[in-house]
Amino acid sequence: MSLACASCPVRDSAACSVLTEEEREALSAAGRTRVLKRGEMLFAAGDEDAACATLVSGALKVSTVDADGNENILALVHPAGFIGELFAPFAHHDVTALTESTLCTFAKVDIQRAVDEYPALAKALLRRSQEDLHATRSLLELTAHASAETRLASVLHDFGQAASQSPCHPAKHFDLPLTRGELANMLGLTIETVSRKLGELEEAGAILRTGKRGIELVDPAHLQALSARKVV
Repeated sequence: MSLACASCPVRDSAACSVLTEEEREALSAAGRTRVLKRGEMLFAAGDEDAACATLVSGALKVSTVDADGNENILALVHPAGFIGELFAPFAHHDVTALTESTLCTFAKVDIQRAVDEYPALAKALLRRSQEDLHATRSLLELTAHASAETRLASVLHDFGQAASQSPCHPAKHFDLPLTRGELANMLGLTIETVSRKLGELEEAGAILRTGKRGIELVDPAHLQALSARKVV
């Protein structure tokens, strides 16, 4: 399916937003829209010809499997995020849809050509890569040094920010893209601890759980304050 840039919900926040209309039109001619179901893999570890993609809607996880067969979630990709290594394969990482996800995908050769032709795009992709690296380091710091309450509050606040249409405040309502087991995996906690801490955050009036995965941020300022703590 060809791209529909004019109606793209992340056209003003994705890396391609730095392009002129003419440049965007030329780039879009090489791209395709792809829809993944929950659990469907975009890239598998070791893919040599993996495409590059911008996430339009949904959520992805970047994960690896250790020698014992246990999955480790390394990072999440939210809408407007760019996924794909331009000059190397995902040698050790799987990229999988957490929810039904829509992406605009490009062959690696087409993105490489666009980077050569459009310096602004090259800078935007570099800046996004730096932001992703910072987010990964922050997650490592969080899981290594923060309390269980801080870990969960931080990731809930991040989910709210990712779901928001405004950079100024998080979305009031969103659905968790991760199961409790996946949350526990990513945060280095047990499922029981995740369930207990969700209940405590609800009792404290910070959140309200709605349905199976729905979250309402009742007091996002309280979540943000908890996120700033680094208590073991």
